[in-house]
Amino acid sequence: MTRVIRALMALVVVAAGAAMARAALAEPPLMGVVIMHGKGGAPTRFVAGLASALADKGYLVANLEMPWSGRRDYDVSVSRAEEEVESALAALRSKGAQKVFVAGHSQGGVFAVYFAGKYSVDGVIAIAPGGDTGSPIVREKLGESVARARQAVVDGKGEVKLRLLDYEGSRGTFPVVTTPAVYLTWFDPEGAMNLARTALALNSQTPILWLVAKNDYPGLRRANIPLYGRIPANPLNAFYEPNSSHLEAPSASLDEIVRWTNEVANASRR
Repeated sequence: MTRVIRALMALVVVAAGAAMARAALAEPPLMGVVIMHGKGGAPTRFVAGLASALADKGYLVANLEMPWSGRRDYDVSVSRAEEEVESALAALRSKGAQKVFVAGHSQGGVFAVYFAGKYSVDGVIAIAPGGDTGSPIVREKLGESVARARQAVVDGKGEVKLRLLDYEGSRGTFPVVTTPAVYLTWFDPEGAMNLARTALALNSQTPILWLVAKNDYPGLRRANIPLYGRIPANPLNAFYEPNSSHLEAPSASLDEIVRWTNEVANASRR
């Protein structure tokens, strides 16, 4: 009789352990997202709705002000910006994030793709990416400023601030005041913000959610839709067209971002 009781108790323990394991497997991993706004923007503008909605859904969110904001005016180099994102990711992980993603809108999307090509993240979310320094129109509009910045560096004046130009399709060219050395890290046509180059250089192990707004600027749609087809293949890559304008794309993409990040987070647990 004692043996029977012991055997039954052992079965109960095994069953309880299996149930706990199933419950742990069913529990979704805590996810963290670093969000980056667009050119001349701020965390409080077009990405604010997305950031707050994700937080409401239980995500850990870092909504950063990046060097291309209207206030910062390219105050640090690309490498320093990378450090800012790295620090934000580390903070999310320290808070318990088990899966981390980098997401960016417009120029933030271009930088997110660049960053994900260099650092370990669980996925990258490019929301209506724009500001590709390798595009013909940007090369044309900023060519003179890039040449001035390069000459200043050659002349030993790379750390002396100059009034140079930035470009955005909806605004045209506009001035920025920064050092030539910093400017070149952002605007070199073959540098970090050349989207076609960095997208093709993504690690195929890093999945991407590529979002192109249905009512985005025609030039961005013409560039971004075919570019997605050239990105290194990953079974978790996804393409989505929110029914929105360029500026409304972050909030309009919320449901798809939630769906996709959960798919990616749970894929490694199968």
